[in-house]
Amino acid sequence: MAWWRPRMGRTSLAWCWALCCWGCLAPNGARAEADPFSGSPGNITGARGLMGTLRCELQVQGEPPEVTWLRDGQVLELADSTQTQVPLGEDGQDDWKVVSQLRISSLQLSDAGRYQCLVVLGGQTFVSQPGYVGLEGLPYFLEEPEDRTVAANTPFNLSCRAQGPPEPVDLLWLQDDVPLAPAPGHGPQRSLRVPGLNQTSSFSCEAHNAKGVTTSRTATIKVLPQRPRDLRLVSRQPTELEVAWTPGLSGIYPLTHCTLQAVLSDDGVGSWPGEPEPPEEPLTLQASVPPHQLRLGSLHPHTPYHLRVACASSQGPSAWTHWLPVETPEGVPLGPPENVSAMRNGSQAFVHWQEPRAPLQGTLLGYRLAYRGQDTPEVLLDIGLKREVTLELWGDGPVPNLTVCVAAYTAAGDGPWSLPVPLEPWRPGQGQPIHQLVSEPPAPAFSWPWWYVLLGAVVAAACILILALFLVYRRKKETRYGEVFEPTVERGELVVRYRVRKSYSRRTTEATLNSLGISEELKEKLRDVMVDRHKVALGKTLGEGEFGAVMEGQLNQDDSVLKVAVKTMKIAICTRSELEDFLSEAVCMKEFDHPNVMRLIGVCFQGSEREGFPAPVVILPFMKHGDLHSFLLYSRLGDQPVFLPTQMLVKFMADIASGMEYLSTKRFIHRDLAARNCMLNENMSVCVADFGLSKKIYNGDYYRQGRIAKMPVKWIAIESLADRVYTSKSDVWSFGVTMWEIATRGQTPYPGVENSEIYDYLRQGNRLKQPVDCLDGLYALMSRCWELNPRDRPSFAELREDLENTLKALPPAQEPDEILYVNMDEGGGHPEPPGAAGGADPPTQPDPKDSCSCLTAAEVHPAGRYVLCPSTAPGPPLPADRGSPAPPGQEDGA
Repeated sequence: MAWWRPRMGRTSLAWCWALCCWGCLAPNGARAEADPFSGSPGNITGARGLMGTLRCELQVQGEPPEVTWLRDGQVLELADSTQTQVPLGEDGQDDWKVVSQLRISSLQLSDAGRYQCLVVLGGQTFVSQPGYVGLEGLPYFLEEPEDRTVAANTPFNLSCRAQGPPEPVDLLWLQDDVPLAPAPGHGPQRSLRVPGLNQTSSFSCEAHNAKGVTTSRTATIKVLPQRPRDLRLVSRQPTELEVAWTPGLSGIYPLTHCTLQAVLSDDGVGSWPGEPEPPEEPLTLQASVPPHQLRLGSLHPHTPYHLRVACASSQGPSAWTHWLPVETPEGVPLGPPENVSAMRNGSQAFVHWQEPRAPLQGTLLGYRLAYRGQDTPEVLLDIGLKREVTLELWGDGPVPNLTVCVAAYTAAGDGPWSLPVPLEPWRPGQGQPIHQLVSEPPAPAFSWPWWYVLLGAVVAAACILILALFLVYRRKKETRYGEVFEPTVERGELVVRYRVRKSYSRRTTEATLNSLGISEELKEKLRDVMVDRHKVALGKTLGEGEFGAVMEGQLNQDDSVLKVAVKTMKIAICTRSELEDFLSEAVCMKEFDHPNVMRLIGVCFQGSEREGFPAPVVILPFMKHGDLHSFLLYSRLGDQPVFLPTQMLVKFMADIASGMEYLSTKRFIHRDLAARNCMLNENMSVCVADFGLSKKIYNGDYYRQGRIAKMPVKWIAIESLADRVYTSKSDVWSFGVTMWEIATRGQTPYPGVENSEIYDYLRQGNRLKQPVDCLDGLYALMSRCWELNPRDRPSFAELREDLENTLKALPPAQEPDEILYVNMDEGGGHPEPPGAAGGADPPTQPDPKDSCSCLTAAEVHPAGRYVLCPSTAPGPPLPADRGSPAPPGQEDGA
């Protein structure tokens, strides 16, 4: 008989009393004779996760009791049990059959034990015969090896634990799927000590017991280079430091490069050298290895720095070295003292100067003064930190050609000498001699007689008052209506004659340029292209981005009105340096003169009440058909799509190549060549535009990496993504992507690839796929633009020539006599001609009745075959007038 010790607080007091009575008072004989159980729990032995059921049966008279399940003598309060009661009595007999089932949904180690059923009948407690639940199966892992990175040839540990039952469980380690011999005299190796690796490897463990084998997950151990050692200073100059280090072991993977970081030290530098990250953004340089040595330039003299190094292999970078404190030595002053003056008074010479404006590159220790005459030797004096001195000359007579020079010096040496200053005689009226100014105490701030001061203040106040009254009177006279309401009547109505006066609140061009804080060179260039803001009338907005907007406008010239596109910039969200970059890029366009390059008409400024300086406005030619990307999209996805023949697409490519050839001959790098930055004029010729200005307007195709400025990553060459170096060959890469855009009628490059994944995608050798219906020759030309080595890419001159030859080889795009066609329209009507953007026909389009309305354009492929492309209507292959140059994905606002 099993004793059950109830746990107080987990069962009711009634159950405690029942079990105590059963265990202490009921005799064994009575318990056995009155045993109501007709079925006891059976035995279950299975693997982990198995589902099992235990069953108890009993027959009773009277009220059926509640069956309670016990495991190892303890009540299962949260047991998943069900109880079924079936009446057995006949002719009024009160007999019941009670069946209780305990369900174990997923067998675990904690479920193993002895199970019994317990009931209370007539104040007596009865317990069934026990049934046993055992767990046997394949080993189960409690801990598996994890992925990690380790330094080459550095010991590390891996852990693996498994259990049964059945026991025992033996562990076997595998490296790269090869079993490792167990350590002699040891049991199961739950921890594997690896003395070090020289290449990336995989580890796993197998657990064996009587039921079979279970294999753990595979852990990848990546081997990185060891931390560099012995970071040291080799040489130092006021503006340069040369450091060297000893590389750590990197296994079978050679080091590819090392990275050096330098950061300025500050007063709190002692609190962070051991921390993993510096308190500010460091200067980072990469160096190819060997040699393991690097020279840092453009540093500040007499300045403390902290340096650290990490080296990388194909597997990844090593850990950083500890921060090395260094300091650049002092340098000599870069400039001479300023405003040197020398004056003679009798036998004395008074010399005065000011501190050099150029950087001292160290701590100023003093000044040296040298003077000499025509026939006298040079005299060199150390003046100390004073900036004036009195010299005793040789006698009272004049010394011919006496000159004085001054130089500042630091611990590193003397700086440059000032230009020789001739000694001039002191004359009355020139002010007090310098020695008197130095020797006497300073005069009071108001040394004039008090009536002079009072008289000057009164005169100044009177002048200011008179000037204010004059300006108020004149302003009132110019703005009042006066006699503007004349008694004359024109057409039966009173006439008001009023002439707008000029405003005194407008800034002059010179004041406007001065308020921008830009360089003098840029001011001069802007003066050549400045346009009076009041000659520009703004119209509807063609497109607006985060940093600027494009609007339609009219420029009033002397004898005509010119339709233009006006680019504005939101200064409130831009820094002064961005403003200067914006204007510099605009002025660059002034020097271009090519039919396929956007030219600059002028630049003006408009004021803002909320901003301290005016906003720039760039005036460009109005492009009737907008940007090329939107044109291609509307031709394919517009309300009424329009077929664009291959001849037109190739001509677009040739125009862009011609414009880029011109820019490359001018040694100009575009850096943002894409279909969205190419404009279509009224003659369907493409002009390359937005020389950097698009960075202020378009944002959808840009990706910010770290602190790097936003870049159109899907158009940028792979070497520019890696090193931020732009050349004409990187523009060729972008041109290849632009050709792909044109061939696909405006699709987005690399569909399905995120901006942050582009670099790795290209490094793996992937490139854009050949578009549908793209000529093989055109795709071969695109592929040449995407060569990994920039030197293997063609020049823009070669690209232009190949595209022009391709265009000449194609048949004319609209020669009905030479095109195979099929009449795809049985109707005789003339539907309304669609436009690429839903616009109206050009005024010069011929009447549909005078031309064939059932033609189907055909593309000629290299094999001489024709691909028929039926069109729904003979509409014009041009989009509606959408303006120029609108940001991508935005309508013209019409």
